[in-house]
Amino acid sequence: MAESFGSDAERYDTARPRYPQAMVDRIVAAIPGPGIPNIPHVLDVGCGTGIAARQFQAAGCRVLGVEPDARMADLARNLGVETDVATFEAWDPARREFDAVVAGQAWHWIDPVAGAAKAARVLRAGGRLAAFWNVFQLPPDVAEAFAAVYRQVMPVPPFSLQAMTKQALDGYQVLFTKAADGIREAGGFSDPEQWRFDWEWSYTRDAWVDQMPTHGAFTQLTSDKLAEVVKGVGAALDAMGGSFTMHYATVVVTTARTGAPAVT
Repeated sequence: MAESFGSDAERYDTARPRYPQAMVDRIVAAIPGPGIPNIPHVLDVGCGTGIAARQFQAAGCRVLGVEPDARMADLARNLGVETDVATFEAWDPARREFDAVVAGQAWHWIDPVAGAAKAARVLRAGGRLAAFWNVFQLPPDVAEAFAAVYRQVMPVPPFSLQAMTKQALDGYQVLFTKAADGIREAGGFSDPEQWRFDWEWSYTRDAWVDQMPTHGAFTQLTSDKLAEVVKGVGAALDAMGGSFTMHYATVVVTTARTGAPAVT
């Protein structure tokens, strides 16, 4: 699934939600003593098409992306983000150092201990590691309508339909805990903490169905099955007035570089 997102990189970049500006500002403010010439140097791990990277660039940072999918990396470069093609674990930093290592919607694809140890090796003293996720919670009536479509089209869906109607943050907490435990095991960091940013976004029918094919649950469907799901969801939204408001919680697992890493 991790290698499937580049199948339609342009749609991914256009349709996927951005991150709250308050989150970007807080991460940048937590970067101590940026390097010369007083511009924070940020490494964006699993940068995809550069969505988060461009937000950090707009906040005054110099950003290098690392992305294993060459299709996503090509688009990131075309949109102004210098990007190396590699998995983070295999990536060669070539003696480069950074003031922050960030990862948006990506850290769960990385070995949590090896990833934290690699981050510790490329961060300057006091530098910040920040992995973050946009967690969306569908309104209950919308979730139930979507679930009915999925049951009809995909008898064995690639995700839990029950989870759609529950608190999404409960499921994501497993990822947050795994990331924090990996940081502790790797060593070289302060005790990780969580920051949370709540926000809302209104979706029209067209905007939501345009985003659907970029979700991991759908990227591996056949074109016929995907079209059937999109059609069903679109019809369900039409029946509910053609739009809905999504609640997002953006959660950051973050820590600061201290001593030498315990894991190599």
